[in-house]
Amino acid sequence: MKELRDKEFGGERPLFASHCLRLESVTFHAGESALKYCGDIVAVRCTFEGKYPFWHVDGFEVKDCLFTPGARAALWYSRNLVMTDTLVEAPKMFREMDNLSLSNVRIPDAQETLWHCRGVKLRNVEVANADYLFMHSSDIDIDNYRQQGNYSFQYCKDVVIRNAVIDSKDAFWNTENVTVYDSELTGEYLGWHSRNLKLVRCRISGTQPLCYCENLVMEDCRMGDDADLAFEDSSLHAVINSNVVSVKNPRSGSIKALAIGETILDENLLAPGDCEIVTEI
Repeated sequence: MKELRDKEFGGERPLFASHCLRLESVTFHAGESALKYCGDIVAVRCTFEGKYPFWHVDGFEVKDCLFTPGARAALWYSRNLVMTDTLVEAPKMFREMDNLSLSNVRIPDAQETLWHCRGVKLRNVEVANADYLFMHSSDIDIDNYRQQGNYSFQYCKDVVIRNAVIDSKDAFWNTENVTVYDSELTGEYLGWHSRNLKLVRCRISGTQPLCYCENLVMEDCRMGDDADLAFEDSSLHAVINSNVVSVKNPRSGSIKALAIGETILDENLLAPGDCEIVTEI
């Protein structure tokens, strides 16, 4: 493997179509597409300042690196990435990618990040300003994760999340086969129009959660004082180890909670309208 150490590059495509290359303490200044159409790249303690540095790359490791705000849209149309111990200040990262693993990564400006990605593994990752994170992505495995940003995980499939704190309005809309364990979910309109959403030992806050769901499962969950008007037009089986402020027109299944402040069953209840509601004080 060829090695470049303590170098600086700028302009357009300085290392175009390079393969079997190790970069250590290399800085890529303003420019475009520094490593386009590359493969078998290792970047250690490098700084990326220009746009689109890793496009159409197959096989690369990024360790202890910095992507400045100028390195926007840095990793697109690529596959087989391992990124560790890295700060990503650039927005709109990770599009149309396959098989990417992020560990000990911070993304403080994660707007429109991780779109149309397949085979995503996150460990000890923190994101902020993450509006529209994870659009149309699939096969996602997340553990020890913190997120602030709205409209996340929309249209995602086959997702497992553990030990997360997710602050996100409209999270998990139109998702399919999502399971969340031991996590805190805060935000309005959680999980609307989802299919096969499963929440295990989670705490849920925010108004009108979990409406229009198909086959919602909740096990040993808790709901906050602002989680009102829950479960409208949902089919579900829920065991909730707390009080619920209000439940509105659940379509079918069962709800078991410590107490329910108000149960609303009105003329808008859709068939079959036979959800079993049980409370234990």
